[in-house]
Amino acid sequence: MTPTMTRTILSVRSVSKSFGEVQALKDVSIDLHRGDVVGLVGGNGAGKTTLLRLLCGLYKPSEGAVVHIDSSGNEHPVSEVRSNLGVVPESTGLYARLTAWENIRYHSRLNGIPDKQAWNRAYRISRELDIEDDLQRPTRGFSRGMRQKTALIRALSHDPELLLLDEPTGGLDVTSARKVRALVRKLGEEGRTVIYSTHKLNEAEEVCDRIIIIHNGTLRADGTPSDLMGKTDAPTLEEAFVILTQDASREVETPEPASKFQQFWARLTTRGRNPPSDSHESGLESNGGSSDGVGGDTDA
Repeated sequence: MTPTMTRTILSVRSVSKSFGEVQALKDVSIDLHRGDVVGLVGGNGAGKTTLLRLLCGLYKPSEGAVVHIDSSGNEHPVSEVRSNLGVVPESTGLYARLTAWENIRYHSRLNGIPDKQAWNRAYRISRELDIEDDLQRPTRGFSRGMRQKTALIRALSHDPELLLLDEPTGGLDVTSARKVRALVRKLGEEGRTVIYSTHKLNEAEEVCDRIIIIHNGTLRADGTPSDLMGKTDAPTLEEAFVILTQDASREVETPEPASKFQQFWARLTTRGRNPPSDSHESGLESNGGSSDGVGGDTDA
């Protein structure tokens, strides 16, 4: 790995996040480096989703700071560099009446990417995910796996440096999940930073070269799978996880209704624009677009 690839791209500095009396994260510090594929592992209510939302600037820390560091070493608030981020939420947020390509194109245009460039990139990735024949189909009626693949292509369409994936293989069959994991590994080899949130320890061990364990809002471990197993004298990563998270998991209600988050994300990614109107055109000739909502699939 070249020296440039090892430089910090995102720094989480003593970050805490509270919602009223509920402290979702407490004093978390992490440095993420270019080319890292990082597994973010934890149970329900651990704080993984809150951390992801802080990493992409949707939440502001109650304490501490999340800072993006460019290739020249200059620091910027993460909220100012969202064009360098790609996000694949657990719920894809596709516009159901648009084709897969129109969803992708809408997002690309919002990021200033020419249609031809976006199409070439989308088609190349779609071939790796075995979905190239479905790009011109409306996403209404897509299987969960096809929606996940479309959302992944959409997140990569503007060529981001940093990719945040929330349960990217959820709902995928074995073959599709393998293709997604292979693509993630390739992205890491290309020098991109990938944050791979999952509760599947075997998947994290296979895909990621670094594992971050979050439990009850605190950082419990950060290292390679072999490091974590060595520190806990555990034969498997699963055993290491159990040892590091022995205290009972807290019961935390969702601090914010999902609908509010979905609405906020939609406003953020469309920058105040309305979603595109129905279009019967496809390919590069149409003037429609694609969306990047985080909520569930929508007919809007």
